[in-house]
Amino acid sequence: MAKIKSFLISNQIVSNDVEAKNLFATSRFGEKKGEKIIYSSFESLYLTEKNKLEIFDLKDNLLETKTLLKKFEKTDKNFYTKYLAFQDLREKGYIVKTALKFGAEFRVYEKGKKITHDHSKWICFPVPEREKSTWQDFVAKNRVAHSTKKNLLIAIVDEEGDISYFEVKWTRV
Repeated sequence: MAKIKSFLISNQIVSNDVEAKNLFATSRFGEKKGEKIIYSSFESLYLTEKNKLEIFDLKDNLLETKTLLKKFEKTDKNFYTKYLAFQDLREKGYIVKTALKFGAEFRVYEKGKKITHDHSKWICFPVPEREKSTWQDFVAKNRVAHSTKKNLLIAIVDEEGDISYFEVKWTRV
């Protein structure tokens, strides 16, 4: 597979490359908008690290992975923590998409599920291990999961980049 050529346009990574459309069809990277594929910052960094995507600025300069990471960290101080969870889940075979409209970081689809036909099973909140959390934070995340009919997945990322996952489900008694 040839590297997908994409462009950074107003904080969005966009491609209309045929390979981008093929990757979307097979692995669900990106979101299709008309004839273009738009990548999240997490997807674009992941694909760049996997040597599947090249990102250029509007002057046709290739953006290095380090440059992209710095750019993304400027807009989100916890970007790298979130990225590690994204990367880990993708490498384990899950499809991971943004979940901002649900009030979470990611929605995660079970292995083998199709985004077009199935709903995500989890909403995921990656958090650094040393971050303090209150019961109110936990309850708020749990209520978001419950209201969207998904299980809560908390990804705790330690300082070495290892991740522990905790799943919370609602049960009826």
